[in-house]
Amino acid sequence: MTEEARLEQLTAGLTPVTEGWFVVNVRDAAWVTNDTLGSACTFEGDGTPPFGEVGYTLGVLQPGVASGLYHRESNQEDFLVLAGECLLLIEGEERHLRAWDFVHCPPETEHIFVGAGDGPCVVFMAGGRTGERRITYPRSGLALRHDAGVETETTDPREAYAPFPKWQPGPPESWDGLPWHEP
Repeated sequence: MTEEARLEQLTAGLTPVTEGWFVVNVRDAAWVTNDTLGSACTFEGDGTPPFGEVGYTLGVLQPGVASGLYHRESNQEDFLVLAGECLLLIEGEERHLRAWDFVHCPPETEHIFVGAGDGPCVVFMAGGRTGERRITYPRSGLALRHDAGVETETTDPREAYAPFPKWQPGPPESWDGLPWHEP
């Protein structure tokens, strides 16, 4: 029988601190924010037991804000746009996405998302965690035009993200325009 995880209120939000099943509302869950890269509900907390096989993130992107840096990695990733609009930069192409568009990225698919439209975009992100994770940030003119790329290819996330502020634990200052907002 699988035990229920113990949730604790940490700086990031309500976070599982032991292994096991749990239920948490997005408004209460573990969040991180970044002045340049938006906000993300990670469900897992920093330094707490990670999900072993699949990772999940709920990304919130304002117009013109990238969810990270253009990259490819050794594990499959899948995405579902839940609300708003964004641009998908994928394999050197640009695609406009809106709510309920699903994106499947087999391993080694170059991609990133950039918020678009006139309000926040919410993207549910899932990624495999099997085997050794390898990630590459290739130089891409398309990604650089959207402030979502690196000047020089690297396989080191610390090097790629060095110019950006660190993620801070805690939810965004406002839920305005988001599906779980309660006025």
